[in-house]
Amino acid sequence: MFNAAAHDAGKAAEGPAPLLSVVMPIYNEQEALPLTVERLRPILDDLGIGYEVVGVDDGSTDATPAIMQKVRQDWPQFRIVRFARNSGHQAALTAGIHRAFGDYVVSIDADLQDPPEKIPEMLSLARERNLDVVYGVRGDRGTDTAFKRRTAGAYYWLMRKLVGKKMPNQAGDFRLLSRAAVNALKAMPEHQPVYRLLVPWLGFPSGEVVYVREERVAGSTHYPLSKMVRLALDSITNFSAAPLRLATWLGMLSFVLCVALGIYTAVEYVRGETVPGWSSLFVGMLFLGAVQLICIGLLGEYVGRIYSAAQARPAYFVGYDSAEETDDGTRRVSAYAM
Repeated sequence: MFNAAAHDAGKAAEGPAPLLSVVMPIYNEQEALPLTVERLRPILDDLGIGYEVVGVDDGSTDATPAIMQKVRQDWPQFRIVRFARNSGHQAALTAGIHRAFGDYVVSIDADLQDPPEKIPEMLSLARERNLDVVYGVRGDRGTDTAFKRRTAGAYYWLMRKLVGKKMPNQAGDFRLLSRAAVNALKAMPEHQPVYRLLVPWLGFPSGEVVYVREERVAGSTHYPLSKMVRLALDSITNFSAAPLRLATWLGMLSFVLCVALGIYTAVEYVRGETVPGWSSLFVGMLFLGAVQLICIGLLGEYVGRIYSAAQARPAYFVGYDSAEETDDGTRRVSAYAM
């Protein structure tokens, strides 16, 4: 479970809670991180408010941890949360959101595909209209490949069918949350949260800021096709029982087809026109076998999630949080907590 004592101790040590927290999941971003910091810091400094940047190191294996330490030396508002091992983007996002101190929390990736210049606009919109959520909506994805645009379009179409139109189209993990929204998310018993669906489900007052998606500033993507498929599968199975109903409908369709084929076979037998052959039998076996495997696979996905939830194994372990250090560099509390 999340270590509330560690969180409160760190908050007390930092003084009054900042107005804004910027949560940044980071994994092997040694090339992009310095450019991101160079662009992000002036924007936040110009706001004239108290803020923190929570960089969540998701078990990086390159020079990223060393770069983060150097950034913290030069930038006091930069806070480091480091995982004991790689746990995934959504886990890093969860840790950052749960540990952020700000009244408003903005999540943004470290590759500059989502422009940090939109953060002041998000904050201003939330404060002026008393909104709990402000989504960053991609109005133009021209920098993405045609394949990425089509698959992303299919993903958002399917998710909107499951969640409803309250889920903004083309809204990723670049968003602003109020403290009320953050507290609601922390109270959710989700083992593998998918925030693209969970945040709209809350139904809090929301707005949108439209932006043009940029090219990655450096390095290569950490979201290949396999992870995109995994995200889609997690989104569907975590948030809807529709696949189970699909298995039921496939079973009913198979039954109807089998009954129809049985009637056809009986009629042909009575007419004396039955011809021994393997084609119809072969096709029928393939069809029924495929349907059964699909149904078993869908059931397995849900059973696997039930098993994972029953184990109650933490989704991540935080090995270090710079907010939990004393002035002499010693640890105030144990940071090994979820």
